Amino acid sequence: MVGYSYFPHWLEGLLGEKFFNSCLIHETAKKNEKNIFCLDCCTSICPHCLSPHCSHRLLQIRRYVYRDVVRQDDLEKLIDCSFVQSYITNNAKVIFLNQRPQPRPFRGSGNICTTCDRSLQDPYLFCSLSCKVKYLVRKNGLAKYLYECEFLPLPEYVQMSPTCSPPTELMAVHINRRKAIPHRSPLY
Repeated sequence: MVGYSYFPHWLEGLLGEKFFNSCLIHETAKKNEKNIFCLDCCTSICPHCLSPHCSHRLLQIRRYVYRDVVRQDDLEKLIDCSFVQSYITNNAKVIFLNQRPQPRPFRGSGNICTTCDRSLQDPYLFCSLSCKVKYLVRKNGLAKYLYECEFLPLPEYVQMSPTCSPPTELMAVHINRRKAIPHRSPLY
C-alpha cells in the first residue's frame, strides 16, 4: 500500500494518455499504433518500442466500442477495480479507462454511475476506472485502493520471448493482431 494522499504518476498518465496514435519514432513501420502503456516511464509506446521497456511494468491497451480498455486481470494488480462495470471481449473481462459520452440523459429506475450518471448494470457503481478514481479522490483518497506491483509484463511478449530481446515483426503482429478475412467453404 502507498501513502494516503498519493496519486501515482502512472495513473495520471494512464488516464490522460491518447492511445492508438501512430508512433513518431516508427512512423514508417507497420503496426506502429501506440497501444502499450509503460507504467515506469508514464508514456504510451508501440510494439516496436518494447526493447528498452522490456523490464518495465507494461499494460496493453485495447479497443472496445471505439474506446480504450484494459483487461480487468491486469488492472487489478495495480488498483482495486471492484464496482467498476466490466465487459467481455475476446474471452476477457475489460474495463473502460475513461468515461464515455452518454447519448441521452438517463431516465427511469436502475443503477447509475456515481460520478457521471451513466446507466449501469447491478451491482456496479462506476462506468470506468476514471470515474472510480475521481470519486475516491473526492471522498477518502486512493491509498487503500492501490497495490504495489513490481512486475507487470505483457502476456503476449512473455509467452513469445522470456528474455529481453528486440521485438520482431512477428511480435508486433501478435501484440496487435486483428481478425483475418473470413473464407467461405465451397458450396457443393
